[in-house]
Amino acid sequence: MKQSIARLFVGATLAALLSVHAPAWAQDAGGTIMQTLETSMKEKKGLNVYINGHNLTGIVVKIEPGQWVEMRSQQFARIVVRMERIDAVAMQ
Repeated sequence: MKQSIARLFVGATLAALLSVHAPAWAQDAGGTIMQTLETSMKEKKGLNVYINGHNLTGIVVKIEPGQWVEMRSQQFARIVVRMERIDAVAMQ
């Protein structure tokens, strides 16, 4: 009985700690992603954007902070991606 209460307490404490710090991690990653997108736009450098396991390659043309990013590539004249869908970016 005491072991199950102790496990429950440890599990609840761990869940509380993770929920408190998770938004800070997400904000940090979002800031770094935004910096990379802005660098692509300013320096006209290509980058890869990873969205739900898929990869888009292109150059950032326009950014609407917190909303969407517009890109272009050799294949497509206009690509618009919602910011909330971006999992990762990689600069070429």
